[in-house]
Amino acid sequence: MNVTGQNLRIPGPTPCPPQVLEATARAMINHRGPEFRDLILPITEKMKQVFMTRNRLYILTASGTGALEAGVVNTLSPGDKVLAVTVGNFGDRFADMAQAHGADVTRLEFEWGTAADPGVVARALGEHRDLKAVLVTHNETSTGVTNDLESIVRVVREGSDALLLVDAISSLGCVPLPVDEWDCDVVCTASQKGLMVPPGLSFVSLNERAWQAREKARMPRYYFDLPAAQRYLERAQTPWTPNVPLFYGLDVALDMMLEEGMDAVFRRHARLGDLTRRSVADLGLELLAEEAHASNTVTAVKVPEGVDGGRLSELLRTEHSVVVAGGQGKLSGKIFRVGHMGWVSEEDIREAVRAIETALPQVGFKPPRDSRAGREKVS
Repeated sequence: MNVTGQNLRIPGPTPCPPQVLEATARAMINHRGPEFRDLILPITEKMKQVFMTRNRLYILTASGTGALEAGVVNTLSPGDKVLAVTVGNFGDRFADMAQAHGADVTRLEFEWGTAADPGVVARALGEHRDLKAVLVTHNETSTGVTNDLESIVRVVREGSDALLLVDAISSLGCVPLPVDEWDCDVVCTASQKGLMVPPGLSFVSLNERAWQAREKARMPRYYFDLPAAQRYLERAQTPWTPNVPLFYGLDVALDMMLEEGMDAVFRRHARLGDLTRRSVADLGLELLAEEAHASNTVTAVKVPEGVDGGRLSELLRTEHSVVVAGGQGKLSGKIFRVGHMGWVSEEDIREAVRAIETALPQVGFKPPRDSRAGREKVS
């Protein structure tokens, strides 16, 4: 339960630990002075541990979308051919971004609720030999699906010379993503998901292949110019005014994660994901994603036939102080989503499921006879 008294179960912003929030209230410092040097340099090294990378890594004062845009405009030029692998709303958004900057985007779309098939990706690569980049969302929060990124990276490496740009906003720090081991060129994430920090910071890592691509990249950039970020980082600064309070909070959050150990963090998210899926299924509800590709950071639940999903969400919020997210795009009104990433406990999930169990009869849902009541499961 967060400090507002709400059980915030949306897939971001996620609840923040009290010590992280307390840290954000510290006094301001000179972001061009030695105090900020003592903040940004250790934080950058800690972030590299979470990314599992030795590559270049930059901290941007922006939402996750800013990091994605930085990845695109620093590696590509207008007219470059790009394959966008999309399994949901955020995959579509990544494609839209590249297209808005002048890339020639081919969309490889998979049914929402399913994962990208690496074999189909491989065939698409064979049909588009002159690709400059492949875009992929590791974890699609709009559908509760985690793509098999390791296999996708493998087929990209085997089938093309394209760069691989990864949206890891809702996966990094929650599920395994060894950036260097998997040979990802550009990886982006943000503060308000698994990192347990308020919104406003984002992060982008680039390997040497991606860094060399920036020499030929001609997409316009100014605020998100990563060569400028590199020059300033060498002086322990950022090109533009950083969100100093969030740096304070991030420093605390990273210490918490690294003290727990990243493997333990991943196991914890796996347990929470499994608990959420089993508990919801025990209520007689149907999940959108198949178990093999179900996300350990957010679960998408189908709204039962004849049930008003908006009314269900409203009841959860007003009568039980449990806040879930609705569906997006073509899934609007058809699913609701339960987030379980970052600072969340098993009791938070059990409380949310008990609230759902109580609210369902109020919106006219009768569980199938063969479903087991989830009360003893979640009590």
